[in-house]
Amino acid sequence: MTADGPAVDRAETLGAETLGAETLRPETLRPEPLGAETLGAETLGAATLGIGVVATGTGAFETGLGTSDPAALLNPRSDGEPATERKAGPIRRSLRWIRWCVTGSFSIASLIVLLALLTAIPILQLIAFGYLLSVSGGLAGGAKFRDSLPKLGQAGQIGLAMLAVFIAALPTQLMTHWESVAALINPGSNQAAMLRIAAISMSLLATGYLLWAWVRGGRLRHYLWPEPKRFFRQAWRPSTWASAPDHLWDFTASLELPRYFWLGLRGAVGTLIWLIPAMIIIAAFRNGETGLAGLVGFVSLMLLGIALMYLPMLQAHFAAENRLRALFEVRTIRRNFRHAPWAWLGAMVCGLVILPIPLYLLKIEATPREVVWLPCLVFVAFILPARIAEGLALRRARRRPLPTGRWATMSRWMARLMLVPVVGIYLLFVYVSQYTSWDGLLTWVQQHAILIPVPFLGGT
Repeated sequence: MTADGPAVDRAETLGAETLGAETLRPETLRPEPLGAETLGAETLGAATLGIGVVATGTGAFETGLGTSDPAALLNPRSDGEPATERKAGPIRRSLRWIRWCVTGSFSIASLIVLLALLTAIPILQLIAFGYLLSVSGGLAGGAKFRDSLPKLGQAGQIGLAMLAVFIAALPTQLMTHWESVAALINPGSNQAAMLRIAAISMSLLATGYLLWAWVRGGRLRHYLWPEPKRFFRQAWRPSTWASAPDHLWDFTASLELPRYFWLGLRGAVGTLIWLIPAMIIIAAFRNGETGLAGLVGFVSLMLLGIALMYLPMLQAHFAAENRLRALFEVRTIRRNFRHAPWAWLGAMVCGLVILPIPLYLLKIEATPREVVWLPCLVFVAFILPARIAEGLALRRARRRPLPTGRWATMSRWMARLMLVPVVGIYLLFVYVSQYTSWDGLLTWVQQHAILIPVPFLGGT
């Protein structure tokens, strides 16, 4: 017995069988901290106590789910003050900021390269298109700007793996080149045979090195330091490699490729419905320069211009709602426009003029099929910011209250009138591109500003 509490003595006198959560109530415990030398971890574990946080110096105890580490529970600060995390210094913060910038830039570059590779492959193009829609839809749905690029971390890991494979293959390629030169100079020589053996050895060594880095997590530190002690201790065990297929499957499933494909497929179908006037223009121009064809083409061009005033934002709204019907909810988009007309106008300038128009220069000449992903790289790099701008504009329109008053009405009409020349400039370039583009009249449908960001259909 102590003077501070009627029912608590030293923990050595209480066995684990009689020291349950019911016995240790706040009113029966002493307020002073109990050190690890007083309460042994063998007899007083976190699971036995049922206590999450010990507020030393005040006599207050908070019950609940706590730490599973007895040392963290049994070792409060000796001075009676709660432990506080020390703030990082300016040098450490600067290093963290530099690391964040380098990692983020590399991940964004890897994401653009991966999207370009997908864009260059038929059918898989819909995955890239679905991802671009998801970017604008996520922002329109209220996501923060820092979360505007989903799967950015996975893209960085894939890009790092691709870079590691490229670097690890360099010695093998060098040995193979030397072996071919030696065989050309002196066929059947011992030097050529030795170089061939060296190339095979380098290939096996690089493969093992990469597999060991991937099985440990595939981070940068795993590529830079192979952990030789751990390698000789665990690499020979089958259990080390048994979980690798499961981890690979979990990583692949985390990419959500089927979801992006389904989103891109529905978005492409709905967008093509909006582009029916463009298809009519193609049919009218193919029938010759007759009066009726010209009239039909002019009316279709006007209808296409009206559709383009809403289509980019309708795509963002569709991706945010994940409903095909949302791609045709024009009234909802018109109401959103009234909340932030100038943000809408800025997004349309970025999405229809500044970013997509320069890309028509890459559609003049067809690129060989083997390197078609190179112009796709430029297309994705330009269209991705346009999708971000459209998502930000729609997010602002949904968050901002409706402005009222005479000035608000005038502002809306000014922005609405300025949309007409923006769409007109875009249509002018589309019209000219039918004479300069490799795809000809198909450029009316293959519009990278609102569809798959691919330079031309013939190359894919």
